[in-house]
Amino acid sequence: METNDRIQIDDPTPAGIAGAIARLITSGELRAGDRLPTVRELSSRLGVSPATVSHGWRALAQAGLVVSRGRSGTFVADGGARPASSRTDSMTRGASSARLDLSLGTPDPALLPEIGSILSRLALNAETTDYHQAPVVPELGRLLQADWPTGSGALTVVDGAMDAVARSLQAVVRFGDRVIVEDPTFPHILDYLESIGAQIIPVRMDAEGVLPDEFARAVATGATAAVLQPRAQNPTGASMSTERAEELVAILRRGEHRCMIIEDDHSGAVVPAEDISLGRWLPDRVLHVRSYSKSHGPDLRIAALSGPEEIIDRIVATRVLGPGWTPRILQRLLHEMLRDDTVTRTVDHAREQYQVRRRALADALRRHGARLAKGQGLNAWLPVADERTALIHLAANGIRVAPGGPFFVADRGHPEAVRVTIAPLSGGIDEVAAALALAARPRQSEYFSLDPGSRNGG
Repeated sequence: METNDRIQIDDPTPAGIAGAIARLITSGELRAGDRLPTVRELSSRLGVSPATVSHGWRALAQAGLVVSRGRSGTFVADGGARPASSRTDSMTRGASSARLDLSLGTPDPALLPEIGSILSRLALNAETTDYHQAPVVPELGRLLQADWPTGSGALTVVDGAMDAVARSLQAVVRFGDRVIVEDPTFPHILDYLESIGAQIIPVRMDAEGVLPDEFARAVATGATAAVLQPRAQNPTGASMSTERAEELVAILRRGEHRCMIIEDDHSGAVVPAEDISLGRWLPDRVLHVRSYSKSHGPDLRIAALSGPEEIIDRIVATRVLGPGWTPRILQRLLHEMLRDDTVTRTVDHAREQYQVRRRALADALRRHGARLAKGQGLNAWLPVADERTALIHLAANGIRVAPGGPFFVADRGHPEAVRVTIAPLSGGIDEVAAALALAARPRQSEYFSLDPGSRNGG
């Protein structure tokens, strides 16, 4: 039987086409090496545009189910349902017991608040809850709203920043929609967008956020959403200025299409920059995320998410089909921590220490002839002459950093850089800087610039 004869598609949408082919592959009706119909053949047969079939083929390729061999055609991949390698995988692959691991992007445990006494106090007043109570503990909701940076209509609590971003994207993005991202950006965001079949539109940055001219062009493509990190952007550490925020708001207001903004404030209170949100001006078009994992403890797994009431209600409703709600005992723990003076002083101290460590590393690198991009937060962006050579050199010195490549949308053509997590650098900074500077050589003539006003960035 010809491959064409085995393919029966009832739903001629990109998702329906991809789903039908995927079921045939996983059931064994299509086997490794089988050639699929061409885009033109299948689009003619189904009465849809070639672009519709192409979107379905791309989703299958991203899932590792099919592979394109150029003019020879598209074939079922060896191993069938084996998922394609993600950017996140490429960052963690080859992890070793490095003497100093500066690759993880995580907070220094020594700078996190001590929660034992608060847990004890909480246990004395613990109460049994049931399935039908509100998903957000009311007193926590009121406390969060008191200093929230937007005027959005509703707020809920979810399981960390990436959970909030993923649920926001799920609520507003459909298969094939265009989504704007910073370039570079957090690899998990790129992996998730690819997994839901979104078309990624990269926009370059400087030290104040995405470049307005490029953002305007991206919005003009009809983008459905944009994922921005207003402060301590991962990986660069850049924080958006009020002036830049106002420029982006003006672009969104004059755009012909409604583009929803998803703001990921992943580092929260350990960043000294103001928590700027486009929701200050456009409350009905912004979903704002604030995480408490890096400031109050990764195991809290709590982020607050605000936005238009209709969208937040939709997100709350979809959670009923999964976890239902973020554990209320964790919500009450966060509420107590946010009200505790000792915890507040600890978080303030951590914020100061991360800036002290960043400045110390930047100063030391400058003495050794290298330059760290301007920024804030737990991570720093270091331009290098050759990423692979830098990684090898640092590994030989017992230092692990994150490769810069996975943070970019395109595989090639981007500036060479590595991400350095400054959080663990409580001492020995000059020695680390010497190794980083040597790894970054020879001195670059072009590199990703985070100087305010620069337009030569990656």
